[in-house]
Amino acid sequence: MFDNLSYSIDKAIKNLKGQGRITEVNVATTIKEIRKALVNADVNYKVAKDVTDEIKEKALGQNVLAAVSPGQLLTKITNDELTELMGGSHQDIRIQGNPAVILISGLQGSGKTTFTGKLGRLLKSQGKQVMLAACDIYRPAAIDQLKVLGEQIGVEVYAEPENKDAVKIAKNAVKYAKDHGKSVVVVDTAGRLAVDEEMMNEIATLKDVLSPSETLFVVDSMTGQDAVNTAKTFNDRLDFDGVVLTKLDGDTRGGAALSIRRVVDKPIKFISSGEKMDAIDKFHPDRMAGRILGMGDVVSLVEKAQQTFDEEETKRLNKKIRKNQFDLNDFLGQLQQIKKMGNIKDIVGMIPGVGKMAKDVDIDDNSFKPIEAIILSMTLAERENPDLLDGSRRKRIARGSGTSVQEINNLLKQFRDMKKMMKVMNKSGARGLKGLNPFGR
Repeated sequence: MFDNLSYSIDKAIKNLKGQGRITEVNVATTIKEIRKALVNADVNYKVAKDVTDEIKEKALGQNVLAAVSPGQLLTKITNDELTELMGGSHQDIRIQGNPAVILISGLQGSGKTTFTGKLGRLLKSQGKQVMLAACDIYRPAAIDQLKVLGEQIGVEVYAEPENKDAVKIAKNAVKYAKDHGKSVVVVDTAGRLAVDEEMMNEIATLKDVLSPSETLFVVDSMTGQDAVNTAKTFNDRLDFDGVVLTKLDGDTRGGAALSIRRVVDKPIKFISSGEKMDAIDKFHPDRMAGRILGMGDVVSLVEKAQQTFDEEETKRLNKKIRKNQFDLNDFLGQLQQIKKMGNIKDIVGMIPGVGKMAKDVDIDDNSFKPIEAIILSMTLAERENPDLLDGSRRKRIARGSGTSVQEINNLLKQFRDMKKMMKVMNKSGARGLKGLNPFGR
């Protein structure tokens, strides 16, 4: 998401000329290009105009320090305005009540059921006793889908497959949860292909009856400006508490994320991508603005790493590295841990300065597969001691992994170079080395 927008804004700001002061003359073209970039990203035109007018107003006449270029100053101002546009700061969901009820709403196909599972997993990881309630009584297999997700994340799912009254199911689910010591109930509701009166009446009744501590509107970010219009319709009727943007890994221009807060005046609370149950993130406007402007998002990167990497395993690897015993088994384990952090290109985009360079590079979750295949085609002894790999062994591994001897040679060279670097760092007394994992604690 935001690749084209990031590139266009970066290009516009780099073209800013002039020294000493930002003026009407030297900023006019840049502001025009930023506005164009926002509109091309499917941001509402009025929102794009308002934001760029605010950027221009704050930039005009500002003195440029000797150590700061006009472009750097405008980047800072643009970053601040994008952050404010998307809500300013993160707002968490409210968990209140016994049990607390979180009501999930949105159109069919927006990813409500998948998000319900993801949110259930997230709340469970925070130590809460969670239950999911299947209240989509219209979509075929909706109940079965939620049950499958519940099994994946180890969370109980309440369902009444024969009952066609969503309100009664929801009320029974809350009573069951209270009787069985559940602290949070996440209620998955029905959607339609378009907004209609029947759907709006049902979801409004559910809200009135359940008095949820949080009502979330799930929207498919790939629908662009239509997502904003739908959110406004729902909010006028439902007065929801927050927005969830799904499918951010798809072919989306990002306009919904930039427009939706300004139009409905409700915060984006979560962003979601992919089908994996851990592919959910709290939405931080300042971090997203930094990513749009190519400034990276180190905080989110570290948080993802802390959630993924095992502390005891990291300590074990530290000892092996200090003794120069890091082998290909350890290398494989670290690759597999990195894959758990989520979409590889998204992770790369969080590294300051790297996101822009990787814009046109084909990076996906399959990037590590040849390396994994090569290592898995080795014997345990070969992984522990790569020096055993003579010509005949390399040919055998190439056949077994579906790769070439050249690819194996390249991998082994990179591994040897990495071990040399680790050895040098150990000798120099470098602190903080956390194995191949650069995010170790």
